[in-house]
Amino acid sequence: MFMAELPIAPVKRILKSAGAERISDAAAIALADALEDYAEEVAIQANKLAKHAGRKTVTADDVKLAL
Repeated sequence: MFMAELPIAPVKRILKSAGAERISDAAAIALADALEDYAEEVAIQANKLAKHAGRKTVTADDVKLAL
């Protein structure tokens, strides 16, 4: 099983805030993996937007547009 780079405790807090009473480590790792994959795609798109605008810096607006 691939270990996510995101810390597991905050991922478990997200699951708890969504109503989960108990969360297995495997479930938290699976969600962390999915979140990392999604975040990477958003980051790629945000970077493309910054480059298209002639900037090296990715801004919050780039991220919002990428979402």
